[in-house]
Amino acid sequence: MAFASRLSVRAVSLTLMSLTTPPFANASMGNLGTSYGVMPVDVATAQSMSMFNSQVSATYYNPAYLTSDPRGELTTGILHAEQELRSANPNANGDILSNTPSQHVLIGMKTNLGSLTRYDHPIYLGFIAGVEKYGKEMLAFSSETSESGQYLQYGKEPLFLNIGAATPIWRGVAAGVSARITLDATAKLDAVSTLGGETSRERLSVNAEPSLKTILGVSADLRSTFCPDRDCYLQGWEVATAYRTKSSASTTVDSNIIVTQTIPDPGLSLAVSTIDSFQPETLVLGAQYETENWRIGGSLEQQNWSDLEKEFTSDTIKDQQSVSSADRIRFDDIVIPRLGAETRLNPNFALRGGIAFEPSPLKTTRNPEINYLDTDKIVLGLGFSATYDRTRLLAYPVRFDLGYQYQQLQERDFTLVDTSGAETEVTADGDIHVFSGSVTLKF
Repeated sequence: MAFASRLSVRAVSLTLMSLTTPPFANASMGNLGTSYGVMPVDVATAQSMSMFNSQVSATYYNPAYLTSDPRGELTTGILHAEQELRSANPNANGDILSNTPSQHVLIGMKTNLGSLTRYDHPIYLGFIAGVEKYGKEMLAFSSETSESGQYLQYGKEPLFLNIGAATPIWRGVAAGVSARITLDATAKLDAVSTLGGETSRERLSVNAEPSLKTILGVSADLRSTFCPDRDCYLQGWEVATAYRTKSSASTTVDSNIIVTQTIPDPGLSLAVSTIDSFQPETLVLGAQYETENWRIGGSLEQQNWSDLEKEFTSDTIKDQQSVSSADRIRFDDIVIPRLGAETRLNPNFALRGGIAFEPSPLKTTRNPEINYLDTDKIVLGLGFSATYDRTRLLAYPVRFDLGYQYQQLQERDFTLVDTSGAETEVTADGDIHVFSGSVTLKF
């Protein structure tokens, strides 16, 4: 570790952050599930039918729907998101602010644990995990202020992990609960340094503790609930609701630095605490109508982003305490409408698509010290599934899914404020292309 001859609080801070932060790892106030969709079905329908997706992504969207298929499941998939986030800035050489892709590898499994008990009652357990850079990056993060602007919701979230369980309750009604797992990391550094940058007696410890956040889901097949013994007008209708508590990942760094002949014992103490990512408290209501050859469905999703204002009060990097109350960042709670459809071309092929409109939760367009950018989004998705029935080795069919999603970030004007207080008017917009594929084995 090296220190410049002129030691400053900022230099120490940057050194500390370099201990735990790989370069070019941008954090995101969102996640894989909310930004794009977990599996190809979620990506292709713009998450409009995620409440009724029987795959392992149900552990995130609606754990109750793990009960919809009694068979076990093993799924592997990949997701690649190409981002071109722009900011028309008269003081910049170009408009592209960020074009770093997000690349996830995913694995999930679902099984029935009911056979472990003496009761003939199914209990389904499922989990899904995703890791950035196709499995090579698990804990990267970045937290910073910016003079050129930075986007609120897009970036890397290396670790995506959910585990949950579900069981049928009564006549077509099922309930499930799952946990989203995030990490709270802490680091402590003690060192002695000369003005020349030579260090001694270094001591560094890093710990990461898991934080569990609850997801609850309930779904109901209305025909089975209200008219189980006969056909009725409720046949084909399903409804569901899910609740996700807010969650965030955070990093805290404490240091004590002694500089020979400059800063004597007990040294310079520095504490850094920052939010790496944030997922808002979310309530979702969904419904779908299904026939033998097609289905249509949608959802309304409320995300309570206003809670993020409180999280920033304890963030020492995105420090809002030093900003006047009138200039502090503000967020709105938002409602996202989603609509999707699926048609079965034949028993082996299905085509699906979806659309959604996502308003921006960022209320303020002038955010000193942070300079966040965020815009309204129109989301379009398209995808298909292919089922291979006759396999030589496997007892059940193999399913292949592909999904594509396009997000158009609408133009929005912002005012950037640099460290000297100078203001620059910019216009933010962007385009995002998401590609996703998976292979599912039943057992």
